[in-house]
Amino acid sequence: MKTNSKYLGLVTKKFNDFFLVDLKNQENSGNSQKFLCKVKKSINFKDQLIYVGDEVGIEKIDFKSKRAVITSLKKRKNLLVRPSVANISNIYVTFSVEEPELNLSQVNRFLISAESMGVEVSLVLTKCDLISDKRRSYLIDKFEKWGYQVITLNLQKSDCFKNLLAELKQKECSIFMGPSGVGKTTLLNMIIPGLQNSTAPVSNKIKRGKNTTRNVELFSMSNQSYIVDTPGFNMQPLEVDIKLLPNLYSEIYKQVIEEGIKCKFRNCLHLNDEGCNLNTSFERYSFYKEMIESSKSHYYQNQED
Repeated sequence: MKTNSKYLGLVTKKFNDFFLVDLKNQENSGNSQKFLCKVKKSINFKDQLIYVGDEVGIEKIDFKSKRAVITSLKKRKNLLVRPSVANISNIYVTFSVEEPELNLSQVNRFLISAESMGVEVSLVLTKCDLISDKRRSYLIDKFEKWGYQVITLNLQKSDCFKNLLAELKQKECSIFMGPSGVGKTTLLNMIIPGLQNSTAPVSNKIKRGKNTTRNVELFSMSNQSYIVDTPGFNMQPLEVDIKLLPNLYSEIYKQVIEEGIKCKFRNCLHLNDEGCNLNTSFERYSFYKEMIESSKSHYYQNQED
């Protein structure tokens, strides 16, 4: 049966000139239908490409052959560039506590990069079976002071992530973001039954995981809830605008916005600036300074180019 009615769909996979699109079920029964789609040649998306996670209008639907045509693109909320995924609602910054060893500066950069996307950010610590309960409690306390609730996992025990699984089913579109070797693929294999992404051990030489490559794809967790599978991507922190950095740190945001501290200059970067009244006695201040200096160098380099 063919129909020319227009439906709203979600792009869950992209390969060559084709897109796999889930038809948004109007009855909310949870039984989404998938259609193989091409883009209408005459359509003009103002030079925008279509990415996994985009909401699109589809027409000329053939329910028998499961084919259709994409005729429109809805305005997206955000876009993660690498891997290319649109309309993320939740980022789970994922790090292992050992093998590879936890690097606090790197954790900070990933958290702040995730915050710059304007989405809900959580921190997941894997391989917690490799540390003591005392160490685990210490890390939970540390990151709570940074402003984050921490999810600690032992991937050898399936019951360790039941709460995480239930949480994911309440989110619109979640992605696990972090360096390779921290257990993202193993975790996704446990979350998405039948996924069976190949995993590779951490390299003894470079202490990082070995990448395996496939297409980025969305998998349904529940009705209107998806998780992004990003195989083979060693996800790097994003470049963050230097002017945005202060308010991305909860410790600075609370002082400036909630407590209303006033510095001499409105655009104060709180980096030994004249008339700065920020209390810099919080743990992450050294990481903040590191990011500011790095952003300044990047900015001036681009100016010279």
